[in-house]
Amino acid sequence: MTAMTASYHRQVKFVQGQPRGDGGPFDRAEWFELLAESGQEPLVVSAGDAAMALTRANGRIEPLRNWYSFIWRPLTNDVAALTAIVDGLKAQSHRVTLWPLPDEDGTASALEAAFRDTGWSVLREQCDHNHVLEVGGRSFDQYWETRPGRMRTTLKRKAKKVDVNLLTQFDNDAWADYEAVYADSWKPEEGDPAFLHAFAKAEGAAGRLRLATAFHDGAPVAAQFWTVENGTAYIHKLAHLDAHKALSAGTTLSAALFRHVIDEDRVNLIDFGTGNDRYKRDWMEIDRPRYRLDCLDPRQPAAWLPLLKRKLRSLPGLASHRAAG
Repeated sequence: MTAMTASYHRQVKFVQGQPRGDGGPFDRAEWFELLAESGQEPLVVSAGDAAMALTRANGRIEPLRNWYSFIWRPLTNDVAALTAIVDGLKAQSHRVTLWPLPDEDGTASALEAAFRDTGWSVLREQCDHNHVLEVGGRSFDQYWETRPGRMRTTLKRKAKKVDVNLLTQFDNDAWADYEAVYADSWKPEEGDPAFLHAFAKAEGAAGRLRLATAFHDGAPVAAQFWTVENGTAYIHKLAHLDAHKALSAGTTLSAALFRHVIDEDRVNLIDFGTGNDRYKRDWMEIDRPRYRLDCLDPRQPAAWLPLLKRKLRSLPGLASHRAAG
């Protein structure tokens, strides 16, 4: 048993100073503060200088996150602290479900080991995809030469049909154009416009925002919202008007942003978030898995029925029957 003990807090201020040095927006205290302000009740579990930003939902403990979060991970790389936090979670719930976890940095594997070593029953599954581009010192032109021929042809034919406005600071009119395009696009209804507006405004004030709009005959027809931080460009939101699909304004806008972050911001990585859409594979070169850990404490009666259901689902005969059905 580790000498460290876990402590529990209902305020995200306890993650101040904790975020990882290699992190992006989803590791920062400001991100968790926005989540708390949007109505989620934080459960911050800390040990030593480490912390996990969690919440209670659906009868279990889950990450403090929302649909805008590309990843969730503990704010620590310290094995002893991680073990203390995970062990302490038994006093808070019979079940902990964590996602979407990266593993290129060892997060999913380290968490899985910590939960197993402290007596939890752990189910690990891939829950999503994360498409990224490692720039590798290339210029935009060098990168563009490697894209599918149809993409390069489309840009060559359509680029002059729209005008691109790319901003590196927040602008109310530009944000209104983004919201108008998104509202009339093929995208589903925006989950939390106020949250996204607050995040974009804060990123603009910090100099991390990249907000671009494509115009045709003076009207916005496509818009994208990116941020740049610690050598990584994050593609948060993109949309175009279906009525102007023939303009391929989204391709023109993406190319302009890729050129900007590669040639001017000099990023090392471009991150297209979660999802396995075909168009992401056209722009990116690496598909990184995202994982879910579902952890049950077998010593707690509340975990017994979920454990039984998990066991039944793993039986070969039942699995074959479900597949046939």
